[in-house]
Amino acid sequence: MFRKLSFIFIGVLFAFSSFAHKGTLAGKVKDQKSGINVPGASISIKDHKLGTVSDEFGYFKISNLEPGKYWVEVSFVGYVSQNQFVEIKSDETTFIEFSLPEKQFELNEVKILASNPQKQQVISSLDIRTRTINNSQEVLRIIPGIVIGQHAGGGKAEQIFLRGFDIDHGTDIQLTVDGMPINMVSHAHGQGYADAHFIIPELIDKVDFKKGMYDTEKGNFSTAGWANFKTKSTLDQNFAKAEAGMFSTWRLVSGVNLLKKQDQNAYLATEYNYSDAYFDSPQKFNRLNIFGKYHNHISKNTNLTLTGSAFWSKWNASGQIPDRAVAAGIIGFFGAIDPNEGGQTSRTNFNTELVTLTRNNHVWKNQLWFSNYNFELYSNFTFFLEDPENGDQIRQKENRNLFGYNSNYTISHHFGGNQSTFNLGLNYRQDLTKDSELSHTINREVLLNPMMLGDVNEANLGIYLDETVQLGSKLSATAGVRFDYFRNSYLDKLQNNKSENAGAAIFSPKFNLYFTQNKNLQFYLNTGKGFHSNDTRAVVPQNGLEILPAAYGSDLGVILKPVPRMVLNAALWYLWLGQEFVYVGDAGVVEPSGKTQRSGLDVSVRYQIYKNLFADLDANWAKPRAIGEPEGENLIPLAVRFTSIGGITLKNESGWNGSLRYRYVADRPANEDGSVVAKGYFVSDGLVNYSWKNKSLGLSVQNIFNTQWKETQFSTLSRLKNETDAVEEICFTPGTPFNARIVFSIIF
Repeated sequence: MFRKLSFIFIGVLFAFSSFAHKGTLAGKVKDQKSGINVPGASISIKDHKLGTVSDEFGYFKISNLEPGKYWVEVSFVGYVSQNQFVEIKSDETTFIEFSLPEKQFELNEVKILASNPQKQQVISSLDIRTRTINNSQEVLRIIPGIVIGQHAGGGKAEQIFLRGFDIDHGTDIQLTVDGMPINMVSHAHGQGYADAHFIIPELIDKVDFKKGMYDTEKGNFSTAGWANFKTKSTLDQNFAKAEAGMFSTWRLVSGVNLLKKQDQNAYLATEYNYSDAYFDSPQKFNRLNIFGKYHNHISKNTNLTLTGSAFWSKWNASGQIPDRAVAAGIIGFFGAIDPNEGGQTSRTNFNTELVTLTRNNHVWKNQLWFSNYNFELYSNFTFFLEDPENGDQIRQKENRNLFGYNSNYTISHHFGGNQSTFNLGLNYRQDLTKDSELSHTINREVLLNPMMLGDVNEANLGIYLDETVQLGSKLSATAGVRFDYFRNSYLDKLQNNKSENAGAAIFSPKFNLYFTQNKNLQFYLNTGKGFHSNDTRAVVPQNGLEILPAAYGSDLGVILKPVPRMVLNAALWYLWLGQEFVYVGDAGVVEPSGKTQRSGLDVSVRYQIYKNLFADLDANWAKPRAIGEPEGENLIPLAVRFTSIGGITLKNESGWNGSLRYRYVADRPANEDGSVVAKGYFVSDGLVNYSWKNKSLGLSVQNIFNTQWKETQFSTLSRLKNETDAVEEICFTPGTPFNARIVFSIIF
């Protein structure tokens, strides 16, 4: 026994001595113009197979370096590469900073590195500026494979489709802004409801996104994927923009720097929208956004960011209409059966983030956030099915406070002689709703029947850790695990204030492997377990429904640069979900779907034709099926089976810029046996801008060829006023016809 312990001690001592007297290189990468730290930059030591990548706060660290002098190079797409000569000393940390000047984006500069695997993709602010986008929710259309559709007048969160899911308004995609959640748990209208309209598009610096459940930091709702909107830390310049379009559409937006110094800055932005839209019944859509942000380098190694925003929206809606009513000439294609649909909503947010580089060159992020949210929606999906005299209009309403805390501690170190990064994190979130309501109403005014009324109290604690190891010059791996605990409570005010509780926990392991053959070829395997929570009102009765149904998924992919100016990304994927019981807020019932499986193929191609001219194409196939159902009756209603987006984009900071794009969605089954079909569509959009000095003038056109298409479709059992029998068929919301807007902006 003593000999064994001696050998172990000698081995540990030898391992320690092999690292003793070596030095460490640490530093950060900043944008030269704004002073804001740059994440994702590649840091490499020339003539050595050593490197890393700056984290989300711009910091980096390379340890276990022999004492001596080194040339260090930093590069990032869209910036001029820089070099510094540094001297590493024994048992010391050398800290350096890089300040990168911007330059024109070039696809041939994209490097596929083992030290910087393509863990996620990014939508840039320039991508957003060169698209026909009306609001921040439509930015999601840039993500390959995502289809969104509006069916309530522009004020309601859009319906989302991805990877064979009808995600409804957010059940299986996690959406956040600056790390603060957008999804609403146990929402009055539907689980995971994600309304991103409180984000001003001009303030979006980038959107990080990834498909699949492979990141330990991402918990609830991230089964099909996730996206995080990152708002600008500072405005390059003050700006004002005015838009005027068809259908009495107006938009005003402005942003002004209140403080702009070397170590701190602050700005305020506002947005106002009005539109009657293209429906026969004017929508009278109003939206107001106010957004402010303060950023301060309170010390050399500590950054503080404070964000506040307020959002209000009110609108009328034509709702979904049945095919038969249009075919019979009862209403037009843009008409309404119940013109009294619509609603109003508001959200106020406060977000605080403190990022510190510790004395040991570890990065510690702490975030506190709070939101107050209000929602009221009037809908009528079945017309006169349940109440032949008064109609089936319903009201869904809630008032909510939600708050939370996020913490992440990152340690760059060596593991077995390999460059490694260790992450330890914690997420806490609590939602408190008051008078979450579902009621039968007339004309938004008369309450006929309260169907559900109560208070939700839902808490979620998540803890995660992961380790990323650079296993040589070609191979890197990330392994981690996440633990989540949920506590659900519901006070039913229609059942004598009956209170019920439930709780559940789940472990979610993750593993990602990247093999980089060379700078032009990388293979990757992502696999993991995830979950989406079910609505509190559905699970607290303890009726056998799972609170946290598990999901398992894998991606096997390749990133390829066949020529210097082309990047191709392709992935085969598989996803299995243990239970798709979903609380249907429209009816106040639980709709079971059971176990499901999905598989598919995603292909994305980016090509730089000339210096400023880019082409892109995305094609996404999915095969979604219900498990345990007979063949031919196992289709998943409305799940998109094939979609493709693409186009040509001219990117210039001044002069001409714009894009010509298409969106295609194939026909898909609207019910389990495919006997009812939701028709596909092909729509083209275009945008052209000209910028000179401090001004810009543009023209944005949606649906260039005036295609008649259905934006959202449902197979719905409904009855019209004079019908004796109910009919199940497609009910739809029409997509926009030809729609043009003129945009004028000025910077000052």
